Amino acid sequence: MSFTIAEIATALSATAAGNTSLRISRAAEPASAGPDDLALAMDPRFADGLAKGQARAAVLWDGADWQAMGLEAVIFAPRSRLALSGLTQMLDAGPQIGPGIHPMSVVDPTARIGDGAAIGPFVTIGAGADIGPRARIASHVSIAEGVRIGADALILQGARIGARVTIGDRFICQPGAVIGADGFSFVTPEKSGVEQIRETLGSREEITAQSWTRIHSLGAVTIGDDVEIGANSCIDRGTIRDTSIGNGCKLDNLVHIGHNVQVGQDCLLCGQVGIAGSTKIGNRVVLGGQCGVGDNLFVGDDVIGGGATKIMTNAPAGRVLLGYPAVKMETHIEMQKALRRLPRLAATVAEMKKKLS
Repeated sequence: MSFTIAEIATALSATAAGNTSLRISRAAEPASAGPDDLALAMDPRFADGLAKGQARAAVLWDGADWQAMGLEAVIFAPRSRLALSGLTQMLDAGPQIGPGIHPMSVVDPTARIGDGAAIGPFVTIGAGADIGPRARIASHVSIAEGVRIGADALILQGARIGARVTIGDRFICQPGAVIGADGFSFVTPEKSGVEQIRETLGSREEITAQSWTRIHSLGAVTIGDDVEIGANSCIDRGTIRDTSIGNGCKLDNLVHIGHNVQVGQDCLLCGQVGIAGSTKIGNRVVLGGQCGVGDNLFVGDDVIGGGATKIMTNAPAGRVLLGYPAVKMETHIEMQKALRRLPRLAATVAEMKKKLS
């Protein structure tokens, strides 16, 4: 698979110069690029690497003197990461899954498989499932009864999709993800210690033995269009209503979405984010790695939570949060400054006490 510089520039809506008929077969870092590679030096910091490699063509920043760098062709990328997105999409051949249904897979006779689907070995598809056209399903995937998956899905090795889950078009699911497991929901016959602590914020009358009774999950999971789920992420089914993930959401590896959670559109949830049950997340919310959100909360549109932030109360729209518990970013920074001053403050107080005594 190879492309000319002109074809790449057109696909990226970028400007090209030099020998635009030059063909390249892969992208590479400048220092390791070969004659058939497209070197990625989209920032002046990476320009020195071009002299160490053998690239004849490169993606450079606007205004770069590409001829002085000894290049034969160039693509100018004003917004480098956006160009990288388009370029990697062009050059990614994707997994090799043979067309049709592999003979070592088991597909229930009542399941419907769309035209152009490619289903690898050891896949199981349950009764009444509906798999959209051009789906690509890698080995060891399990799709339960009543699942609906839209067009152009890519579901990779070992993913598990539970009963009655509904998924939109252009879905991408990384290996090991589990969508539609039961929610973690239990109750005690008497008021539990946890319930008492919630009411009193710290005290309880007495500690007694208690046992947990399971609440079954009757809902499922609904996922919109253009959603990506990372490796080993888990989305629990709802108790009564469906857990839902809106259009355009991207979930990183090891993300956990609890039962009944409602996630809006175009949210970005980074690695190890956990959202507890029955919380509602607005549109375009970004949660950095290891963010946690408590149960039965509301996080407004366009909220950004920095890495490891713990959101324990409702968050208004547009708020930028940091810390545990979460506070406004500027407040958190002032708190950290004050925290760093504590040793000096303690020494000053000790010296004052010494003088006074």
